[in-house]
Amino acid sequence: MVQMERIRRRLALITIALIVVLASGTAGFVFIENYPVFDAFYMTLTTVTTVGYGEIRPLSHVGRVFNSFLIMFGASVVLLAIGAMTQTIIELELNQSFGKRRVRKMIEKLEGHFIVCGFGRVGRGAADELHQKGAPFVVVDNNEEKVERAIQEGMLAVLADASRDEVLREVGIDRAKGLIATLASDADNLFLILTARTLNSKIHLTARVAEQSSEEKLRRAGADFVFAPYNSTGHRMAQALLKPHVQQFIDFTTQNLEIPVTIEQVRVSAHSGFIGATIEGMQIRSELGVIVLAIRTPEGKMVFNPPPDSRISVGDHLIVMGQPEGLQTLEHKLNEAPG
Repeated sequence: MVQMERIRRRLALITIALIVVLASGTAGFVFIENYPVFDAFYMTLTTVTTVGYGEIRPLSHVGRVFNSFLIMFGASVVLLAIGAMTQTIIELELNQSFGKRRVRKMIEKLEGHFIVCGFGRVGRGAADELHQKGAPFVVVDNNEEKVERAIQEGMLAVLADASRDEVLREVGIDRAKGLIATLASDADNLFLILTARTLNSKIHLTARVAEQSSEEKLRRAGADFVFAPYNSTGHRMAQALLKPHVQQFIDFTTQNLEIPVTIEQVRVSAHSGFIGATIEGMQIRSELGVIVLAIRTPEGKMVFNPPPDSRISVGDHLIVMGQPEGLQTLEHKLNEAPG
């Protein structure tokens, strides 16, 4: 960004210098030789560019003196401008080349990352959430302004067509944990989901749909989760009026509003010291202030509001709610080997 700002300042100075030279030369020929404005401008232009077409009409002694200074000063400015423009073009090319190489190296280091395809309103919201949580991800969009905006916000972004196989391979889809499809149309998202599932059968896929009729197609194509933002927004607006306290509770737990309470999922690792323990025996509510809302078993079964005597097993995901400190402590405990 510092380099781009320096280039902009340089181009601005070049433009101002050329305008000053052309304006001064035009004014000099108008007042000294009584040239019409266009003839004066034409004479100035041929002089400072050293084209050498000759004088429009013979100059007076004062006019020749003025023209001599104009040749020395104006031609120097033009040559400097040409040199500066050439340097700027080379710097831009090098900056692009080094920038792409740097991005490529950063992507090659990613492992278990997420790919956000499309940086529109929905894609930007997804990227902001990933960025806020500190999750590794890369944004892919074919709009230069959107990619530049993502980079300015400190995100790793690539200018490319996300639906192409080679692009997905370049952003490490074979090593990625998940992909978010938020392209312009449902057809584009459907094609992207099909391509992504073919390239990585284990990746988690989420997609945005504009038409509810496309939801089932995307699920059949391999999407694990499909979201219809317009429908869900309308549903939430109605819920906010019908059940305002329920909606406020959901906002508290999903957006960290007013109180620092969030809902997270925590996986029980194979070397955890709590394998086989009951929820009551773990005492996570009394010691950590964390509530277990549900347990998702490795087989995909969801147990809502599990009783205190429920035992946890390897691979279980606990859906828990609490303050960030308590959730972090619980995650550490569920991944910590017994001492």
